Amino acid sequence: MSQQNDANSPQGKALQEAEGRERSLSPEQANQLLAELPHHLRDMALFSLLTGLRQANVLGLESSRVDLDRGHAWIGSSMSKNGRPISVPLNSYAIEVLLRQLGKHSSWVFTYKGKSIATANTRAWRSALKRAGIEDFRWHDLRHTWATWHRQSGTPTHELQCLGGWRTASMVDRYAHMASDHLAESASRLNGVVTCYDLATVAKS
Repeated sequence: MSQQNDANSPQGKALQEAEGRERSLSPEQANQLLAELPHHLRDMALFSLLTGLRQANVLGLESSRVDLDRGHAWIGSSMSKNGRPISVPLNSYAIEVLLRQLGKHSSWVFTYKGKSIATANTRAWRSALKRAGIEDFRWHDLRHTWATWHRQSGTPTHELQCLGGWRTASMVDRYAHMASDHLAESASRLNGVVTCYDLATVAKS
């Protein structure tokens, strides 16, 4: 079964989804959501959290574009929002997800009952959100969650830009404040610079 990648297809519409939000989940909330999702949606959501891929790229991922030996997947330019192909490095958990899915279909990685999936925004997805007690959360926010986690873990802007397939660094700047608490070590490097000056005396003056 072939999938259409034009702007009128579910995948095409997902590619055009606005990225003006910063809604994200904590790891605890993400685990609660994953526990409530049916198996096929759980692996798709987990893969999204591990790679930051947009819904269209997950739904349209072809098995021929996955190389487990090299630990990479590829998104063609026709399925990339910025019009450029994306190389997706796969960590060990993402590879585990793919190993559970590859071979179930001759073309597509993620399927349901032997068929390609048109959209992840289903009743099962919305019901899982409700059971997990998560409000105002869309599938695309999994990507925001992934980006937020990366910044909180110290991933620099230029690396996150490449990982997320953003055309410019300004697209990543919205996540900068997420890393502020994790820059304390960098800020403390100046501690030793001013040790030659009597700060205690300055405070008394």
